[in-house]
Amino acid sequence: MEGVRSRYVYKGKVIAVRVDELEDGRVREVVEHNGSVAILPVLDDGRIVLERHYRHAIGKELIEIPAGKVEEGESIEECAQRELVEETGYRAGRLEYIGKCYMTPGYCNELIHFFVASNLERISSTSNEDGEEIDLFVISMDEAIEKALTNEIEDAKTLYALLRYAIYLRGNKRYVS
Repeated sequence: MEGVRSRYVYKGKVIAVRVDELEDGRVREVVEHNGSVAILPVLDDGRIVLERHYRHAIGKELIEIPAGKVEEGESIEECAQRELVEETGYRAGRLEYIGKCYMTPGYCNELIHFFVASNLERISSTSNEDGEEIDLFVISMDEAIEKALTNEIEDAKTLYALLRYAIYLRGNKRYVS
C-alpha cells in the first residue's frame, strides 16, 4: 500500500501481526491469515454433523462445523476434504461451495470459504491434531437452527453456514456463490 510503513511484530504458524503506520499518523494493527475453509457435513438422512470444540482463546467449548486453515499450495477444495476427514472421519462424495466471508475485517484479513459436504463415507476415526478437544454429534437442521436462535451456537462461521444452507432448503437454489 502506497504511503504506508509496515512492520511485523509477530510471525507464527497460523497468523502474523503487522503494524501499519498511515501517512496521516494513524496506526492500524493487522492480523494476517492465509485463509480457511468451513464445512457443513450433511448425512444422507438430512441430519448434520457438528462438533463440540474447546477453544482456549475464550476458555470454553463451542458448537461448530469442521474448519481449518488452508495450507501453502493447497486448494480450498483439498483443504475442505482434508479438514473434514481429520475432524470427523468422513470423506465427502460431493463438496458444494456455498460462499465466503471475512470473519473480523476490522483487524484481520482471514477469508473463510464455505462448503456443504454430502454423500459422506466414514473412512476413519477422527485424528484430533495438536491436542484439539473435539466431540462429534449429529442433529437435525431444525435442532441446529433452534440452537442458533437460543445462542447455544455462538460461532460465527457455523451460523453463516447454517443460514446459507437453511435458505437453500427453503427452495432458494441461488445460495451457491
